Amino acid sequence: MDKVVEINEMLQKGRAKAVVKLVQEALDMGVEADFILKEALLKGMNEVGVLFKQEEIFVPEVLVAARAMNKGVEVLKPYLSQNNDQVQGSVVLGTVKGDLHDIGKNLVKIMMEGKGIVVYDLGTDVPAEKFIEEAIDKKVDVICCSALLTTTMPEMKKVVDLVKEKNLDIKVMIGGAPVTQEYCDEIGADFYTDDATSASEVAAKIIIEKGN
Repeated sequence: MDKVVEINEMLQKGRAKAVVKLVQEALDMGVEADFILKEALLKGMNEVGVLFKQEEIFVPEVLVAARAMNKGVEVLKPYLSQNNDQVQGSVVLGTVKGDLHDIGKNLVKIMMEGKGIVVYDLGTDVPAEKFIEEAIDKKVDVICCSALLTTTMPEMKKVVDLVKEKNLDIKVMIGGAPVTQEYCDEIGADFYTDDATSASEVAAKIIIEKGN
């Protein structure tokens, strides 16, 4: 599967045009779309996540790799089986009310999509009630809350409290520069992760354990 290896390599280099060309060539050669998605695009993005976590590459490289992956997925979409098992589950993601920071949130989205997880991105300045409404409406597995300001962190506790109040079978993951494992324990959230790659790994693990 040399073509698949090439796609993986071009994705990691952020070469979107090359990825599009190679994906189409692989399809023309009879390679299954689901196989290309799993072994070339998702695996390549996963490797980008590892490099980012190890600080061998940085945000700009992650962004161009994600763009290349998305372009490749666009080519594959018409060919993918309806029951594509790579879409393991879904999350709602957002920066909490009062906070307009989105770089960390956007990286988390990229890394999660790189694992085949469907991400409903609510954007920034999201009130606790909105997280809950969307989580119920979209039947997601995980609610992911980001905060970059200590003053907005209490909104995360509101999300946790509402999940418990409504007795929802949804895990709450929190993160952001001022957030700690201690704060996670204090408010009763299920998971704390300190970087985008870890967040995607934990979300995938949650989804797999739920049996989706």
